[in-house]
Amino acid sequence: MRAMVLRQAQTPLVAIETADPVPGPGQVLIAVSACGVCRTDLHVVDGELTSPKLPIVPGHEIVGRVLASGPGANRFAAGTRVGVPWLGWTCGSCEHCRAGRENLCDEARFTGYQIDGGYADRVVADERYVFALPEGYSDIEAAPLLCAGLIGYRALVKAGDARRLGIYGFGAAAHIVAQVAVWQNREVYAFTRAGDAVAQAFARELGAVWTGASEDMPPAPLDAAILFAPAGQLVPLALRALRKGGRVVCAGIHMSDIPSFPYDILWGEREIVSVANLTRGDAEAFLALAPKVPVRTTVERYALGQANDVLARLRRGDVRGAAVLVP
Repeated sequence: MRAMVLRQAQTPLVAIETADPVPGPGQVLIAVSACGVCRTDLHVVDGELTSPKLPIVPGHEIVGRVLASGPGANRFAAGTRVGVPWLGWTCGSCEHCRAGRENLCDEARFTGYQIDGGYADRVVADERYVFALPEGYSDIEAAPLLCAGLIGYRALVKAGDARRLGIYGFGAAAHIVAQVAVWQNREVYAFTRAGDAVAQAFARELGAVWTGASEDMPPAPLDAAILFAPAGQLVPLALRALRKGGRVVCAGIHMSDIPSFPYDILWGEREIVSVANLTRGDAEAFLALAPKVPVRTTVERYALGQANDVLARLRRGDVRGAAVLVP
């Protein structure tokens, strides 16, 4: 198989050819047809997530077709189109797993981080953490649903019944969540880098009622804010934009340090919560919901060998919607 491999953090990915992986017990071998490029991949490559298996094939927004099944794997027939997300394995027996919070499992392993991922033309995955995908999406359109969509959906649920919803950082996840929020009759307020007219116009196209810079105050207090940008300095800004009793949801797996802030912007029973990973229940719920909205993903298509260039574009904030690699 062909793959792009990270051998050491803060170095470029390396193109390799190697033997196809063999599915073990409970696993399926998948021919990759598309893999989204996620900011979490960037955190792995840049060394901000510090416990990867090295060398590692990144990528956890994988769409492909089942080629073969290992012993005991019988969920998917050969040829079935499936998706592989970030959560790749959990222990199933800890208190978190038993309580339906497998996203918090201390032994969890993640695709493209401890398990080789989808920057390749073949991948092996535990069939329990693989999902059938809704019709109506091409392979490249479906790929961003598997993390930008799933994590965004979990963040939206954490925001509760907020009517006025602020979204900080208008990238892949935000452009999906905004569509769901508008469909749910919420008002979306989009916050971007100062002067980013392209992102602000994109947000308005997707139904945002207001756009502005992250430092701006919205025209009305927010009921909740979701932070997709991994910048800790946005937390105090979002708190200032909230009404009393509002909630800031930090949706990234990595964020720079949150600076100190005066207690009075938290007082009034405002809350700060985080979103950690996802559960299989999140995947089932969101993949059923997406066609009803219907969510439409905006994608930029790239060849597998362009992975380093795509990561650089993502680092600069130059991707509109989501970037997807096609082997």
